Parts: sequence; C-alpha cells; structure tokens
Amino acid sequence: MADLERALGQYVFYRFLLARTDPQRVLYLSIPDETYASIFVELEGQELVETQNLKLIVFDPEQEVIVRWTE
Repeated sequence: MADLERALGQYVFYRFLLARTDPQRVLYLSIPDETYASIFVELEGQELVETQNLKLIVFDPEQEVIVRWTE
C-alpha cells in the first residue's frame, strides 16, 4: 500500500507540473492488474479515481500486456 501511496503522490505532483508547462498532455498512472482488482474496484477506489480524475493504465506484469485503459 505504501508503494501505491507514493505513486499517487508522484502522479498528483507530476500532473500539477505538466498542467503548468504542457496543459494538453495527459498523464496516466500505470498499475498492475492485482492492485487494480484489490483497490480500485472497491467503492473507495472508484471514488478516488473520480475525485482525483485519475487516468489509469492497468497491466498484467506476467504477460506484459495492458488489460484496461481508463480515460
């Protein structure tokens, strides 16, 4: 969970910086499918995505493929 918290903090910070320097660029947070399934399918995770306007790329690390791309 600490890794996710750190990643979310970095995501918010980078999104802030990009908005100032290149507002047209979209930033995505890349997470393993297990993390998505354990956190972001729950109500709190869904609310986090909505309230923070998170853009997610969910991947399967074993198969090395993207399994979900949220806008």
